[in-house]
Amino acid sequence: MSEFFLRVWFGVMQRLEQDEAGQSTAEYALVMIAAAAVAGLLVMWAHKTNLVSGLFNAVIKKVLPF
Repeated sequence: MSEFFLRVWFGVMQRLEQDEAGQSTAEYALVMIAAAAVAGLLVMWAHKTNLVSGLFNAVIKKVLPF
């Protein structure tokens, strides 16, 4: 009887290992989507506050004083 339970256990474990085959790909995709969303929010904030143009103007004034 114990051999039967051992075979059932190994069968269940093999199925669990096969079911997780694409999990890392899905996690990677979710991380990439989250990173793109954060980057998009950062770009929108920088554009709204004119931070990039202000930084560019400050650098140009330091490099090319008139």
